[in-house]
Formats: sequence, structure tokens, C-alpha cells
Amino acid sequence: MSSTNPTSAGTDALQAPAEIAGSLRFSVIRLARLLRQQDRSGLSPTLTAALATISREGPLTLGELAGREQVAPPSITKVVAKLEAEGLVTRRADTTDRRVSRVAVTRAGQRRLEANRTRRTAWLESRLRELPPDEVARLEAAIGVLERLVASPVDAEGRAR
Repeated sequence: MSSTNPTSAGTDALQAPAEIAGSLRFSVIRLARLLRQQDRSGLSPTLTAALATISREGPLTLGELAGREQVAPPSITKVVAKLEAEGLVTRRADTTDRRVSRVAVTRAGQRRLEANRTRRTAWLESRLRELPPDEVARLEAAIGVLERLVASPVDAEGRAR
């Protein structure tokens, strides 16, 4: 990376937090877009995100899933219906409250997620192999900071603050 690039992490003078935020936002959005382009699952980003959340945190009620995905309950009902129609999730009655259903990922859903993750990781790995070792080391060192940044506290409705 050139030190003349304003988004470069290698500039001599430290940028103001607002400038860093703008550069980081732009880079993260572009990286997320490029990773989404590696998706061959046939699912929309919304469906993929919901499926990943169910896999990671499930079984979840529809309300819990809506909170985690930060969407309205009617929207998450449609998302789950689509995932269920694809055979990627199942709904089961809650063991303590039969009026509530919990959504869990199926084996087919887990396989679809794993194939997608493998493809995205392979693409990112190939890009990392193109970088000089010192830049890869800097990215590795930044992982902990990025994880703390995205692990922000949540409000009472489960939304990130």
C-alpha cells in the first residue's frame, strides 16, 4: 500500500477518528460485497445471514431471530418460511411453551452454509497470499481489534448500539 493513499494504514500521520471511520467503513463494505459475490448458495444475503444466525445461535424463537437480525417479526416470518421451503431449517414447538416455535438448522442447511463459508474463505485466502508477509501480519494483528469493534453492547431489543 502506498503512503499517498489516504485509506492506507501505512501513512506517517495518524488520521482523525472520523477519517478512520470513513475509510474503515468503505473497506469493510467493499470486502463484504466481494465476499458475497463468492456466494453460490442461491440464497439472498438476508436468507444467508438468518441461516448463519440460526446455525450459530439456534434453536431460536422467531422473536429472538428477529432481534438478532434487527428486522421486524413479520419480515423474519417470511425469511424463515423461505428457508423452511428450501429444507434448510425446521420449526419445532418449544418444550416449555407449546405456543412458541423454535427454528433450527437442518443438515442440508448446515451443508449449504459450510460450502458457502469454504468458498468465501478460499477466495479470501487466495487474496491474502497475494499480499506481502508484513501486510498479512498487520491484518492478523488487527483481527482482535476488529472483533472487539463488532462485539458492541446491545440494547434491550437486542440491537447493536
